[in-house]
Amino acid sequence: MAANDSQIRVAVVTGASRGIGAAIACALVDAGIVVIGTATNENGAAAITTALQGRPSSAAPSSKGCVLDVSNAESLAGFTEQLQAEKIVVSILVNNAGVTSDNLLMRMKDEAWDSVIATNLSGVFRLSRYFCKGMMKQRWGRIVNISSVVASMGNAGQTNYAASKAGVEGLSRAMAKELGSRNITVNSVAPGFIETDMTAGLSQDQRDAMQDAIALQRLGQPNEVAALVAFLCSDSAGYITGETIHVNGGLYMG
Repeated sequence: MAANDSQIRVAVVTGASRGIGAAIACALVDAGIVVIGTATNENGAAAITTALQGRPSSAAPSSKGCVLDVSNAESLAGFTEQLQAEKIVVSILVNNAGVTSDNLLMRMKDEAWDSVIATNLSGVFRLSRYFCKGMMKQRWGRIVNISSVVASMGNAGQTNYAASKAGVEGLSRAMAKELGSRNITVNSVAPGFIETDMTAGLSQDQRDAMQDAIALQRLGQPNEVAALVAFLCSDSAGYITGETIHVNGGLYMG
């Protein structure tokens, strides 16, 4: 039995103010896990605190939102120092924060490439490097990295995004090899087209075209991704590591 099985576990969920990240944070709180959700500004962090503390869960009162820009080293240092000062020991990390900056390859500027890689890939690396140390001491940990179906199938106009998410999956497999002996699992979850703020802005023709390509003929819901993430963070998923699990309704079948 892991040393901290009798303790309440704490999870950090990045990008938890809306969409998939918000659904993941709520699912973990509902499972009795204290969640520290992050957003890039104070308003987002406050919204996370309100949402999580309103859940009917024993973990809700201790859960909250914090400000963190995963692409910024100073922001990361401030966030981790805050956790240390509050003596918060994290055993679950969900790297969900991500950005897009789409353009065709021939028109993509270096800034668009660098910003997406900095958040979507380098941010995952830095947070995982920091929090895995505590997990190794506990000899128990869960790291779940949110990838995307485009890492496998590609998407025109998203070379930077696809590359960042493919990198996340490779990083996850390498970390799984390194950390497995300390009872730490590392997995990727790759959503397809999910109902979020981004898809809400699509025209009906665009939505119809997307749904026609999906075997289930509908977009996914954030809670359908969150349910898988919550399972991967549980004791029941202790023998699953190094995997990329797709949640795309049959859009891509690898």
